[in-house]
Amino acid sequence: MHLPVYVGLLDSSLRSLADAFRQVSDGHGEEPDVEYLCQVLARQVDEQLEALTPVVRRYGENREQEPERLRATGLESTRSGGVGLLRDLQDLYMLGSFVDMTWTVVGQAAQGLRDRELLQLVDACEQDTTRQLQWLQTRIKQAAPQALIAAK
Repeated sequence: MHLPVYVGLLDSSLRSLADAFRQVSDGHGEEPDVEYLCQVLARQVDEQLEALTPVVRRYGENREQEPERLRATGLESTRSGGVGLLRDLQDLYMLGSFVDMTWTVVGQAAQGLRDRELLQLVDACEQDTTRQLQWLQTRIKQAAPQALIAAK
């Protein structure tokens, strides 16, 4: 069974996403909504990680490096200015999309295993991740005109 590969991938990608939300929060304190909501979303991801712990115990995990590599490429540090904010939000969106698809894959395995507990976890976490992605998309749409057109 290869589910432990995806459990490990999910665990490490969630850790990367939580760290990235905190980094963007710290790096864009001049944007109060970004600073605050990124902290809220980081805590939400932390809760997903905590809820994943019984799954890790039950199925095990094999650690993969892809999420860290994605994060390292996209968020080594935050960028400054309007375009920097836009790029950082876009990087968060990409990492969040990776997490979302990983939840989907784990959910498909849970269906095959008829693991009701894991299915409930996947459902709840997919809803949270969808809301995170929706906020990121809305904030990107808000930041884009000012950053790309009205910038100095």
